[in-house]
Amino acid sequence: MTITLTAAATLADRLEALLPQTQCTKCGFDGCRPYAEAMARGEAAANRCPPGGAEGIVRLSALLDVPPQPLDPERGVEQPRAVARIDESLCIGCTLCIQACPVDAIAGAVKQMHTVLPDWCTGCDLCVAPCPVDCIEMIPITGEKTGWAAWSAAQADAAHTRYLTRRARLVREREENDARLAVKAVAKLRALEAEPAMSEAERAALDRKKAVIQAAMERARQKQAAARPRNTENVSPAVQAQIDAAEARRAKAGLTGTPSAGDAGQDNPDNQTADS
Repeated sequence: MTITLTAAATLADRLEALLPQTQCTKCGFDGCRPYAEAMARGEAAANRCPPGGAEGIVRLSALLDVPPQPLDPERGVEQPRAVARIDESLCIGCTLCIQACPVDAIAGAVKQMHTVLPDWCTGCDLCVAPCPVDCIEMIPITGEKTGWAAWSAAQADAAHTRYLTRRARLVREREENDARLAVKAVAKLRALEAEPAMSEAERAALDRKKAVIQAAMERARQKQAAARPRNTENVSPAVQAQIDAAEARRAKAGLTGTPSAGDAGQDNPDNQTADS
């Protein structure tokens, strides 16, 4: 891959750069970066990535200076790359596939037909299981080519960029939603405080509400700080250029203004989804 690595790059950085960036979680970790970190700590073997296949295992093992092992069968099998396809006649517009896609490769909105952007799909198949009407299938597109023979460094790089862009956007949307909730909560408290002739019991109840709201706001602040994704603030100029290019492509395709499933959440941060 061409993920920019400095001389001071950690072992986890170098391992991540050897992974295909499909973000499929078949390795048992929540994406390529957590898997790379686990390998760097000596907590995971180098044979847990089906999309990378045998060649990927050899690359990772060489960096870790360990003998390559066969692919762990519990993680799946090396196979031709596939892309998701939605049967648009069956799609109900539930947006669950949009929420599951780690690289924003599915476009659509609430109660509207969804479609997969095949050039962006990494073949992770994470969108298949959540679909309540079973209208998504994975279509092999690389013939007999498997592993890195079916997936290029340029494709891995683009997938990595889209993954980072999506995570940064979700954090931004969550922060904006929490800010809206905080404004509403403060306005409600002020309205209650302005009510005349408030009894002592009512004043005590109001104080309890204020304490609850302030505690909730502080928990939200701490959660946001803990959830901020890696590699989105101090990225290299090369990676930032890729992120900018991806955003430009989304804007040109008219995707940035598409209503997201999160719009149906009515200020519920747990309902935030991709706005592909």
